Amino acid sequence: MSVALSSESLLDLAKSRQPADRERLLLGIVELCDADNGAAAMAMPQVQALLNSIFLGLVAGAEREIRTRLARKLSTAEWAPAALVNVLALDEIEIARPVIAASPVLKDADLVRLLVEATIEHQIEVARRPHLGPAVVAAILKASEPAVMTALAGNQSAALAPGDMKRLVEAAHSIAALRTPLAHHPKLTGELALQLYIWVGQALRQSLSERFRLEPKLIEAALSQVVQEAHFGPPTGHGVVVLARDGEREAMERRLIEKLHAAGQLRPGYLVRALQEGRLSLFAIALATLGRFEPDHVQRVINSDRPELLGLACAAVGIDRSVFPSILEMIRKLNGGLPGGGIDASRRAIGAFGPVSPQVAATAFRQAALSV
Repeated sequence: MSVALSSESLLDLAKSRQPADRERLLLGIVELCDADNGAAAMAMPQVQALLNSIFLGLVAGAEREIRTRLARKLSTAEWAPAALVNVLALDEIEIARPVIAASPVLKDADLVRLLVEATIEHQIEVARRPHLGPAVVAAILKASEPAVMTALAGNQSAALAPGDMKRLVEAAHSIAALRTPLAHHPKLTGELALQLYIWVGQALRQSLSERFRLEPKLIEAALSQVVQEAHFGPPTGHGVVVLARDGEREAMERRLIEKLHAAGQLRPGYLVRALQEGRLSLFAIALATLGRFEPDHVQRVINSDRPELLGLACAAVGIDRSVFPSILEMIRKLNGGLPGGGIDASRRAIGAFGPVSPQVAATAFRQAALSV
């Protein structure tokens, strides 16, 4: 069967609106693709022009199943018309996925356009595409979409420059999903591993320590620096001390708690320390973070006449019953006598440390705090 005859047959089928003929059209295209000289014939300019007409006409009104089969067949074809491949790449994700993942016809400019115009699911598939080029990597990092960046971090064949790896590691501070793929990335350096070490869990810390032979002294110094910067901020130079306004101080305290929590340094004992330093707002933020409570709920309970709810929150994060009376006393001194309720309320608060698990105490606090 000659190429010309095959092309004419395909064109006749393309003119039909019958589903059966469209199925035959697809099968005819598949047979041409599978022929020994099919790929070479398809690359001929006159055939490419015909294919554009046939394929785009087919896709415009084709059923989903036909578009799916066509996308799978064309996903590795070098001769596939660029216009058709781009249309399929913008189709629903199950159809577009094989084309985005493998089509040699898609160029960097096409992939960048998908990052701008397509859904998050399409963008994730772009980030997973093997041997992703620098221009596409740059576009992903510029957009800073967490799910897409996470897919990029897991793509070990992407053209990630040292600066790109640095940006991903820095983003891992706030995007937890980045940490595991970055910890196993072949382009991770010892310096970046030490920075990543601060934010990951114990299992990944051990893996990083073994892979890069991180010195315990370096690890300790890095953790200490994070805690110090969290408390006092990074060095400003020239010995200048800037006093923060109330709003700025609250933002700084939140950043402090976030850093301590991410570094695994936020523990129940820190709550007592914050109160001993006279920092009631820092105590409230730390308690909310440790218990995964709404900050507003914690603040309302502190300002209420129900110290038993504060007792529930403290029990939920691991504060010992024997320590709580001191905590309550320090809070009342810093907060004008609140939470109030007198001696009877204080006794009820101690009762919150009953024989219940921290999970039960946390649930009880969340429910009761809604009524305050």
